[in-house]
Amino acid sequence: MGNGPFEERIVVVTGVDNRAGIGFAIVQRLLDDGAKVLLHSYSRYHAGRLGGGDSVEDLLSELGGISERLQHIEADLGDPDAPPRVIAAAVDAFGAVDALVVNHAHSSGQSLATVSPEELDRAWAVNARAAILLVQAFAARHDDARGNGRVVLFTSGQHLGPMAGELPYVLSKGAVHQATRTLADELADRGITVNAINPGPVDTGWPSDELRDRLRPAFPAGRWGRPQDIAPIIAWLVSPDSAWITGQVIDAEGGFRRHLG
Repeated sequence: MGNGPFEERIVVVTGVDNRAGIGFAIVQRLLDDGAKVLLHSYSRYHAGRLGGGDSVEDLLSELGGISERLQHIEADLGDPDAPPRVIAAAVDAFGAVDALVVNHAHSSGQSLATVSPEELDRAWAVNARAAILLVQAFAARHDDARGNGRVVLFTSGQHLGPMAGELPYVLSKGAVHQATRTLADELADRGITVNAINPGPVDTGWPSDELRDRLRPAFPAGRWGRPQDIAPIIAWLVSPDSAWITGQVIDAEGGFRRHLG
């Protein structure tokens, strides 16, 4: 711990509510690499969902507990006042903020026939609006003299193929995808890079056994993606080593072949 390009890096990671999730794997990797992390969660979102989520106390304990290198904030990112509070919490805890990983997401199971205005608004507010407001707050609080500012957004595979039955999610993630290059251009002169990642189908506990079996042959590796496949990519993107890449949407899907799914 505490060596290499991550020493003294201060990173905000949103949407860490489940030890089987991508966010948890990212935080674990960053801490192992020596970074300081502000972990954001919103346990009320997961409490009523299939499989629920892990308690924040259990997650923090497994990560070594609250310390000078790990802090936590709970916030509903559907609240427009929440993004600046999250970034301010990192600055208050660690004195600065170097990188932002917008990992959180509001999933939705609504099709064109069933979509509701309320669900469209919620998906937009949490997935798209909050992402922009988080980047805005990060840019406002980032000390350019520290150098190597980094933003990593999360999109999905909506640009590569249809995602039937997930219309609010598709719309909101498509907006994040399309905003990436513009955000990168706005912040480039400050030495802040902005990239997005599409992790493809990752087994974080949500797919049914039937879906796991049906899609497995579509992966050249013969298995679904795992959070531990994505965490190293994020770790590189928030490191000083990634300075020469910005405005990109990276499809990290392990060669997933949609036509076989």
